[in-house]
Amino acid sequence: MFPRPPKKFVPTPFEYHQEIEITIDALTNLGAGVGRIDGWVVFVPFSLPGEIVRARVYRNDKNCSHSDLVEVLVPSPDRIEPGCPLFGVCGGCQYQHLSYDKQLAWKTRQVGELMKHMAAIIYPVNDCLSSEQTWNYRSKITPHFDQPRNGEIGPIGFLANGTRSRILDVPQCPIAMDTINRELPAIREGLRKRANSFKRGATVLLRATEDRVETDFKAVATEHVGDLKFQFLAGDFFQNNPFILPAFTGYVSKQAAAGGAKFLVDAYCGSGLFSLTLARDFEQVAGVEVSETSCEWARKNAAANKISNAKFLTASAEAIFDSISFPAAETAVVIDPPRKGCTPEFIDQLVKFGPSRVVYISCDPATQVRDLKQLSEGGYQLADVQPFDLFPHTRHLECVMTLLKASS
Repeated sequence: MFPRPPKKFVPTPFEYHQEIEITIDALTNLGAGVGRIDGWVVFVPFSLPGEIVRARVYRNDKNCSHSDLVEVLVPSPDRIEPGCPLFGVCGGCQYQHLSYDKQLAWKTRQVGELMKHMAAIIYPVNDCLSSEQTWNYRSKITPHFDQPRNGEIGPIGFLANGTRSRILDVPQCPIAMDTINRELPAIREGLRKRANSFKRGATVLLRATEDRVETDFKAVATEHVGDLKFQFLAGDFFQNNPFILPAFTGYVSKQAAAGGAKFLVDAYCGSGLFSLTLARDFEQVAGVEVSETSCEWARKNAAANKISNAKFLTASAEAIFDSISFPAAETAVVIDPPRKGCTPEFIDQLVKFGPSRVVYISCDPATQVRDLKQLSEGGYQLADVQPFDLFPHTRHLECVMTLLKASS
């Protein structure tokens, strides 16, 4: 007998909590194993390609089923012992059980598959690159807790795997920097002592900055990238793996300058990471940002690093080229949009401006490939695809795509 299913459960092709034996063939870009039974797709988190597993089905959709991993019957030779005792329960990491070289190989493959299936583009993808620091690399974490009850705070941590609201207590995080883990116990204890001051749940900031941890969202944080120093508000966005940033920004610079462009436009420039690390390779740089606060930090960072050929202006991403006077044929454009990607309006104006090359950086290759399709239709051709593993042991990656304006 199976337990009573949820009201909306569809009982085909499997019963609720029916256990099945399945061979895993691949990994999704969300990190789950994929297998098939008589052609029917079943997703099994924390399973690996080549494994035979027992899985328990909890949902049937129109063309696939979702399940939980019960037991690994035949393990993959690439399966390793996770580095965190909470792996599989905490929703933060997806790949700690997979050898690191295979993590890189699967991330490389997933970018190619997204291009093929979403945009009908087949193009060679360079091997995913990483820094040597694959543990204790995150310079920022944001654990949270629910509303205190009876004057006590419950778990302080991250969402439990497979849930939308249950918080798992996380006393240490092996992908967070050592500085953060050193300060985390005292910060957690301080929160519990102040439980009565919280009327609702909260998100906690821990930002490593110059061998200390900042918890004030409005405080100034500092990060070094090569010989440049960046300051920004601790709660604002800045790439969270400082160990790979010199190689990452260096690669973007190489791609942007490769065609001999003299001018650079950095859309979505934030506090100036790419504008300033690339400035030495261009005559003039224009950084554009919707946030005036971020734009002001970019100006301060330019002045502090004695960079005089970079200017910053506040403008909507949909209207940035109205104020750009650079000749398009001698201009490269770097775009690093948020996870949701670019709007069609932004890409339309980018194509209309017509820079000689576009270097598109994305933390979500799926939205990047969606935009790649529109850029391709607008006359731009792929010249290079390079994934970077800024987030080892998780499903996340950054991908740099270089596109050239097709000659007419």
